[in-house]
Amino acid sequence: MEQRHQGRRIEPREGPKRGASGGGQQDVEMQVDEATGIEGPGAGICASIGAAQGEAGQERAAQGVRAATQIFTPVVEHMKLQIRFNMKARQVELRVGPETPDIANLQRGADFVRAFLCGFEVDDALALLRLEDLFVESFEIKDVKTLRGDHQSRAIGRLAGKGGRTKFTIENVTKTRIVLADSKIHILGSYQNIQLARRAVCNLILGSPPSKVYSNLRSVASRLSERM
Repeated sequence: MEQRHQGRRIEPREGPKRGASGGGQQDVEMQVDEATGIEGPGAGICASIGAAQGEAGQERAAQGVRAATQIFTPVVEHMKLQIRFNMKARQVELRVGPETPDIANLQRGADFVRAFLCGFEVDDALALLRLEDLFVESFEIKDVKTLRGDHQSRAIGRLAGKGGRTKFTIENVTKTRIVLADSKIHILGSYQNIQLARRAVCNLILGSPPSKVYSNLRSVASRLSERM
């Protein structure tokens, strides 16, 4: 798939080689050459998803360990992919196996794992495996407007709203899911719905009152539903 802002999609890569060492086989390394993406003829196809950085990322990685069964089950049993967590490189690695029915499953599995690492609930991320037209788009507050210190904190507060009401309202009207991870914003949904949600989020960052944003959202959403 083509790249969309920071919610980029992984292109399939040529994967691992096996080597002999001390009479036994080495662990299969799913790392690939950054320049070519290829490691030897006949290697399996694989993808690596970097674990999130920082305190929030470390907490999410810890949650991932606790929710390992929820993550591994759909990837291994339904997508028929091979998955592991590379502790040294701090990456989740996926690979096409002999039972994988479709190579496109690698892309969908990578999207699912990345969505979880961005902060989405497992049930929400599973929609990426079930539906074809869903994406994750990511951007930062500074991409919309340069804010620092208290100004950025107030912008994050406007996005969340009291008790998360503003975020929930945008999600319900646009039929998306939104994750606020400090200054980063991740939106999961269809392409058209992501654009609606992003426009509302950008207006809030720029200082528009929530009531005005709600009004604009509802009018646009009603027009779209009439067209459908």
